[in-house]
Amino acid sequence: MSALICGSLAYDTIMLFPERFRDHILPEKMHILNVSFLVPKMRREFGGVAGNISYNLKLLGGDPYPMGAVGDDFGPYQRHFDELGISTRYVRHLEGEFTPQAFITTDQEDNQITAFHPGAMALSHVNKVADTEGIRIGIIAPDGKQAMVQHSHDFPAAGIPHIFDPGQAMPMFNGEELRGFIERADWIVMNDYEYQLVKDRTGLNGRDIAEQVRAVVVTLGAGGSSVYEKGKKTHIDAAPVKRIEDPTGCGDAYRAGLIHGLLNDMDLVTACRIGSIMGAIKIEHLAPQHHTPELQEISDRFQAVYKYRF
Repeated sequence: MSALICGSLAYDTIMLFPERFRDHILPEKMHILNVSFLVPKMRREFGGVAGNISYNLKLLGGDPYPMGAVGDDFGPYQRHFDELGISTRYVRHLEGEFTPQAFITTDQEDNQITAFHPGAMALSHVNKVADTEGIRIGIIAPDGKQAMVQHSHDFPAAGIPHIFDPGQAMPMFNGEELRGFIERADWIVMNDYEYQLVKDRTGLNGRDIAEQVRAVVVTLGAGGSSVYEKGKKTHIDAAPVKRIEDPTGCGDAYRAGLIHGLLNDMDLVTACRIGSIMGAIKIEHLAPQHHTPELQEISDRFQAVYKYRF
């Protein structure tokens, strides 16, 4: 049972500055800012929403097909996915381009300065949903703007139900464009901040949005998540965590659990609870793709928290 995961595949270069940014920035000189930070610790991680969701869905025994555009430097990521058995059949290599990448510098107070280079992602609309085979469900996650709009039209045309996940791409769209995404989607998933932004930009209230789709899922971080389905709101408790190591990629892990449940015809509450378990496992590990639980471990944690097995 295959899922098409439309979105970015990116490298995250993470640098740790062992001091405080504010000690090196003169407020009265902000108009001519010119600073340099020595970062003795650095690591490069595999990331991007399509990559992270695919990674977690594979842990659940799913068959993900990421769809995105990458550059000449994708080799290490390609080998990583080859070792995991994740197909890159619908990942387009564009010569002369870089793979999308974020450069993130964090100081000792957890303040961050981030630069993101979209690279090949700006041309990801070269990928077409119609070119795929055997796909049962799709998700439109943050990607190039043209690609997201195109996929939003192409999934319904192909008869493939899909999830709309605006995420970090929210600033690219106005109210009219967001209303179009909602009208064409089957499910919507976003965090509570994004949910409020969608309502503000579209002029729609929560009921208006929920009536146009099968369900809306709103994640609340440590507060769990809420499901709006058939005129009813259901709260999903967050799964307990053993330790908090790194929240990066937790939302993508949650989405993989949601997709797994939908692929296997589970009720939406169970699907979201699987998402909560995946998010809890992820937050206990550094970076988006370092956790390696066996499916049995995931099932056992689900049973321990929710008192039944999926």
